[in-house]
Amino acid sequence: MKKKNGFIYAVATADTKGMELYFVRDLIANSGAKVVTVDLSTQTLSTASFADFSAESIAAFHPQGTAAVFCGDRGRAIDAMATAFEIFLSQRDDVAGVIGLGGSGGTALITPAMQALPVGVPKLMVSTMASGDVSGYVGASDINMLYSVTDVAGLNRISRQVLGNAAHQIAGAVLFEVPADESDKPALGLTMFGVTTPCIQAVSQSLAEDYNCLVFHATGSGGKAMEKLADSGMLSGVLDLTTTEVCDLLAGGALACGEDRFDAIANSRVPYVVSCGALDMVNFGHPSTIPAKYADRLFYHHNAQVTLMRTTPEENVAIAKWIAAKLNRCAGEVRFLIPEGGFSALDAVGQPFWSPEANQAFITTLEAELLQTEQRKIQRLPYNINHPLFAEAAVAAFRGLIAKEK
Repeated sequence: MKKKNGFIYAVATADTKGMELYFVRDLIANSGAKVVTVDLSTQTLSTASFADFSAESIAAFHPQGTAAVFCGDRGRAIDAMATAFEIFLSQRDDVAGVIGLGGSGGTALITPAMQALPVGVPKLMVSTMASGDVSGYVGASDINMLYSVTDVAGLNRISRQVLGNAAHQIAGAVLFEVPADESDKPALGLTMFGVTTPCIQAVSQSLAEDYNCLVFHATGSGGKAMEKLADSGMLSGVLDLTTTEVCDLLAGGALACGEDRFDAIANSRVPYVVSCGALDMVNFGHPSTIPAKYADRLFYHHNAQVTLMRTTPEENVAIAKWIAAKLNRCAGEVRFLIPEGGFSALDAVGQPFWSPEANQAFITTLEAELLQTEQRKIQRLPYNINHPLFAEAAVAAFRGLIAKEK
């Protein structure tokens, strides 16, 4: 979390954004917050000497040294400086917040280091890229992207106002404390989709007295955010009951997880209850976005901008193999609960995605591929995932894992 007595790190490429960087620095300092400046220029210029941390000093943190940054190739230099800055910032113990200024290159330089910081540390990126798709810059972190309106290229009547607002925003985030959660309950991560909502609501209600239940929408970024918290040691357990993001990863859907899905569970060894929520579907946008190769498939039009495609037995085999390979690397306690009555609200008797054949392909493959041990077990349940008794079983499984830890 943020360091109350630390510094706000104001970051930019000072060879092109020096005037703006020092303008922001002065406003932050005038607010009463402590601030230091960092230059990420990828050329060795005299302007670097005005920053508290010069470009050369940051570049030295690259594993291959300063030559990796000052290589004469802009693309390679940006990638190398981004790596160096991430390493530099990870070794600082006085980061109260970070504000970055940049265009496309500066945003690519600064945001990877921001993403690596813990959730809760204030992060503000003033960028020319902030009005478009910012998913690559934000990732699973709590970065605040502020559109610069004009280019970050000098001070004028617009940029002064935007940069001034940004300086005061980051100063306010650092100077004003967020009230502590008086309940002091341990936090749990839960994954949910619209078609698994009844299950997650029931699980959350059952555990709410003892735990702070954090629900993450399984939209790709939701799973990444949940795993980021798990990897940071901020979760005492995970009920990952909606793993639909894997379908999109393997079939080219719109809400895909990354290749590192489940890796944080293996690394953290957090008590883990997992299921196959919404593995019956791949998510696409408007029907016009669906690849032509899927023209003859079974679809469900959720709304004007969301179209769901039923997974086939063959796809379920591939999904089960992928998940099993990941979970086999988990040395912590894992319980995989299989809802034999269907994987979602649409995958139930009488519903459009009900397909016992497709579900059985997943179940049979998972049981063959997952290496069961005393710590890693599969449990079959004769219910749909949204049945109250399935939720009860998930809660009981989780409480059992916690009891084993005591």
